[in-house]
Amino acid sequence: MTPMTWITLGAGLVLLLAGGEALVRGSVAVAARLGVSRLLIGLTLVGFGTSTPELMASLQAALAGSPGIALGNVVGSNTANILLMLGISVMILPTVTDRAAFGRDGVVLVGASVLLAALVLWGTIGMAAGLGLLVLLTLYTVLAYRAEARAPAGPAAQVHDDMADAVHPPHWPLWASALLALAGIAGVVAGASFLVGAATTIARAAGLSEAVIGLTLVAVGTSLPELVTGVMAALRRQGDVAFGNVVGSNIFNILGIIGVTATVTPLEVPAQIAGFDIWVMLAATGLLVVFAMTGWRLTRREGAVFLLGYAAYMALLLG
Repeated sequence: MTPMTWITLGAGLVLLLAGGEALVRGSVAVAARLGVSRLLIGLTLVGFGTSTPELMASLQAALAGSPGIALGNVVGSNTANILLMLGISVMILPTVTDRAAFGRDGVVLVGASVLLAALVLWGTIGMAAGLGLLVLLTLYTVLAYRAEARAPAGPAAQVHDDMADAVHPPHWPLWASALLALAGIAGVVAGASFLVGAATTIARAAGLSEAVIGLTLVAVGTSLPELVTGVMAALRRQGDVAFGNVVGSNIFNILGIIGVTATVTPLEVPAQIAGFDIWVMLAATGLLVVFAMTGWRLTRREGAVFLLGYAAYMALLLG
């Protein structure tokens, strides 16, 4: 393993992060210029847009014949989003959770997580399952938008309005905003290619399975947009944005990323993910639901539990 492998890995992460940021800001600016509502922008472009690095990394890995990285990236990202990313943001700023928003989105998150576990235990996630997940994502997005559009003054809608505001899109002409979004797409695609290639090389040289690399290095690297969004929202005292972004991103990771990837190429499930890591993801999701519903707030103590849980998971995974 040469130093160039690590340089390629670093370049891939930088391109993923910079490309994802450019894509979200550019697309939000284009949507705003075209008169798209802030509600729809917050519900789709921001929450789902921060998951673009996971999408491209998983798709590139699957096409390169590395299903362990592709699936491990999603399972590891969802676990990291809750235990690590949300844990850090809650430690900065305790968060009040909204019953109306979580009553819908929390149920969808739990349902999507259980569905992914069932597909993982099945052993192969094929085209039919992928298309089914994409249909569910479309239905969820449409129903969520209609529900919030009917009550735009409600707290659930306000969370997504705040998510749109948190991005601060540039006040550029339409063509410049579109160019920024296109540059973001190019950066994410190139970064995903570099990251997956370097991660595969490192895994083979270190004797680690592709699943472990996907669950750790690739998952945490592609989840950094959620961390940045969560920390910045917490520092701006918009804890609901950080919480909403994690929930929305985790839903999209399962329904959107696995949906697209499995539709393009079937995913063979590694035994390690089926036997251990999917259960950790389910446990983290269950812990999020319990903490969110006890007093309808996330406290610093609960944030510390998230972080300790992630540290224990990494110790078991790499030990």
